[in-house]
Amino acid sequence: MKAVQVVAFGHAAEVVKLNEVPDVGSPGPDEVVVAVEAAPINNSDFMIIAGRYGYLPSPPATLGIEGVGRVVVAGAQVRNLKEGDRTLIPFTVPTWTERVKFTASWQRPLPDNADVRQLSMIAVNPATAYLLLTDFVKIPRGGWVIQNGANSATARAVIAIAKSLELKTVNIVRREEVVDEVKAIGGDVVLVDGPGLAKRVANETGGAPIPLALDVVGGTSTLNLMNCLAPKAVLVIYSAMSGQPFSGSALSVIFNEVSVRGFWLGHWGRTATDEALARMYDHLVPMVASGAISAPVLGSYRLEDFSQAIAQAAAFKGKVIFTPG
Repeated sequence: MKAVQVVAFGHAAEVVKLNEVPDVGSPGPDEVVVAVEAAPINNSDFMIIAGRYGYLPSPPATLGIEGVGRVVVAGAQVRNLKEGDRTLIPFTVPTWTERVKFTASWQRPLPDNADVRQLSMIAVNPATAYLLLTDFVKIPRGGWVIQNGANSATARAVIAIAKSLELKTVNIVRREEVVDEVKAIGGDVVLVDGPGLAKRVANETGGAPIPLALDVVGGTSTLNLMNCLAPKAVLVIYSAMSGQPFSGSALSVIFNEVSVRGFWLGHWGRTATDEALARMYDHLVPMVASGAISAPVLGSYRLEDFSQAIAQAAAFKGKVIFTPG
């Protein structure tokens, strides 16, 4: 069985290899063996390869943190899946390989008529977006949330999920040329980051209070978001695409009681119950199947073409998907 693995931490071109690995074997009573159909390349995969992620496996280790596949064999006690069903692979299971094996608990069959590449991307970006909107602040219907990096995959999911929850979004981008693109996918307000952002946001929202900000960029963009927030609001940092330390306002934290929180899906997943996982994916799967949540896909590659796949994904202009089958 083939798998794309990291054999040491460093530059992807030097440390990522296609290796032969042992087959997963037969399932236990509550397990399924799944043939991987599609598995995306994420920014976190590059961070793992470089040795800069919150969790690092011991090389050589198979890469990939999400994907979907078809059940090949189901254990005798598995009731929620059967042979031939398409299902999500838990984000704790490495997916850049041909087959995986895991305990089937919250998984359900996925719709066969949906785009398998879009389904393969549910477990990280849409899940993160859903939790950012539901786990930190209870925003009333018609309320506002503000986010930067608004043309990223997670931010696109935030826009769609916010609409499903009857929330409005202020979307901050770094380039004028993507404003119309973000408006076209449903962003209520789309603005270019920079000086005077708080005043421009207030003009566009009629001065409505904004209780939640989502920061994926870092640097001075974090401060710009913080300046837009209502008293007692929460700013959640879930990535730092700029690579810069975030800037904040002590005055906002002290006098407006703005809170700064961090979010990592890995932490949430360690304690998430099967009920919480099922509830989240029951909300997200129909949205992905209908196209309400989607991410641009640049290309699909076999495992054997991993070098080209990783090189294309490194440009961060869209998603690249492994399709082992």
